Amino acid sequence: MKILKKILPFREPMDMPDPYFPIKIHRTPFNEYGAILFHHHWHEHIEFLFFIEGEAMIECNSEQMHVKAGDLIVLNSTDLHHGISLSENLFYYAIIADTSLLHSHSVDAVEMKYITPITQNRISFQNKISKDSDVNGCISSLIEEFENREFGYELAVKSYLYRLLTILLRKYIVRLLDPSEYQLRVKNLERFDPIYQYIEENYSNKINVDDLAKQMNMSRFYFSRLFKELTGKTVSDYVNFVRINKSEYLLRNTSMSISEIAHATGFNDIYYFSRLFKTYKKVAPSKIRRGPADL
Repeated sequence: MKILKKILPFREPMDMPDPYFPIKIHRTPFNEYGAILFHHHWHEHIEFLFFIEGEAMIECNSEQMHVKAGDLIVLNSTDLHHGISLSENLFYYAIIADTSLLHSHSVDAVEMKYITPITQNRISFQNKISKDSDVNGCISSLIEEFENREFGYELAVKSYLYRLLTILLRKYIVRLLDPSEYQLRVKNLERFDPIYQYIEENYSNKINVDDLAKQMNMSRFYFSRLFKELTGKTVSDYVNFVRINKSEYLLRNTSMSISEIAHATGFNDIYYFSRLFKTYKKVAPSKIRRGPADL
């Protein structure tokens, strides 16, 4: 049973509308509790998700973050991420920044010390930022300038982007990678794209680790180790995570019975499904079926 739209590639291309301007912004509303905001994917540009209304769950490199209005999510280059709406009225801005367009025509100290390491993902920032008035004010001003498009807005937008990066560099650096570490992560993410795609398309069927390893021409041990290194999850945990998220969507948005949903998402044992659902979601599937107003 197919229940979702066609899955996009896990490496998401980020084409900029203006190849000479480093920012594009999407207004992103959702009015469905449990809706998938975006499937597991990654990209090379840095992305900022600024939440205006409602709540959501954003998973980044296996860490789950509950976000609400006023929170900023920073998605570094190569961060593997996934999002689900936790509100019937959710609204956020997705701000994509191509920091390579901030390079100078001639190499200078700013470029060598800051822009190049950010562009190459050798500097990574904290993923969730809450209650930082400097960050929120900078993001709000950037969005306002971009949307109003008054004369000179391009200068203002770039200045706020520089200001935002300055704040992040001063307060929210969490990792420094050397170039070889970054290139290896990109290479491995690209190699595993077909595996993530296969799981998204076949989660309702039995998925065998040995079969996945054979697709990659790897030993079971090496495949499992590299998979966990990239996702933060074992193959079994990752598959169950996908299945439970699909089942939550069906519980909230269809009239299918719990047993039908369990079967449709790859669980033959409804009792195991219920235990696992409660482990992941901290609530029984029967509570989800009753709806948020009844909890």
